[in-house]
Amino acid sequence: MMSITFIRMGLVAILGLLITACSGLPSSIEMPPASELEVEPYEIGLGDTVTVHVWRNPELGQSIVVRPDGFISLPLMGDVKAEGKKPEDLASEISDTLGEYIRTPEVTVMVTSPLSKEFRNRIRITGQVASPQSVAFQPGMTVLDVVLMAGGVTDFAADSRAVLHRQIKGEYQSFGLDLEAILTDGDMRTNHGLQPGDVISVPRKQLFRGEL
Repeated sequence: MMSITFIRMGLVAILGLLITACSGLPSSIEMPPASELEVEPYEIGLGDTVTVHVWRNPELGQSIVVRPDGFISLPLMGDVKAEGKKPEDLASEISDTLGEYIRTPEVTVMVTSPLSKEFRNRIRITGQVASPQSVAFQPGMTVLDVVLMAGGVTDFAADSRAVLHRQIKGEYQSFGLDLEAILTDGDMRTNHGLQPGDVISVPRKQLFRGEL
C-alpha cells in the first residue's frame, strides 16, 4: 500500500514538471524585451486640467477642467474647443483671439492634471494576491514593488508560475515570473523593471500540478 502511494506521488510530481516544461513561456530569468513606446505629442483630453496664463494680464488666466463636450470657458472668449489640441496650438489660438482685445498677448497653456491619459500609464496585478491593484506607473517600479502594493500573494497562489504580460509591437506577450524565489529566497533575477501597461497575473495552485 505504501509503495503505491509513493508511485502516485512520483507520477504527480513528474506530471507537474512536464506541464511546466510545456508551458511555452519564455525563460523567466531573461529580462522581457522593452516595448516600443512611441513618444507622441500630448493632446488635451476630456477631464484634463489646463492652466492658461496671459502675460501681464493675470485676470484673463484660468485653471480649468476640460468639460465632457471638449470645451473650456475663458474671459472675453467664451467657450473654446480644447479637446484634441496640443497645448501650444491651443495657446496660439487663444493668443490670436485675444489679439482683438489686447495688444500682443503672450499666452502659455500647461496641462497640470493629465487625467485623460492616466489609464495609459498604469500597472495592473491580478489573481491570487491580497488586493488586486491598478496603480499609476512610476519610473523605477519593479515586479516586487507592485506585489507588495497588492499586499503580497495569498496562501493559494502558485507564485512560482506568475506571469508578466507586456505589450510588444501592439500585441501582449507573456513572460514567466518566479515570485516564490523573489519573496522566499530573495532571488531577484525575475524582479524585472516594469513599463506602463504591464500586467502581472498570479494563478491559483492546482491539484493536478501537485501544488495542493
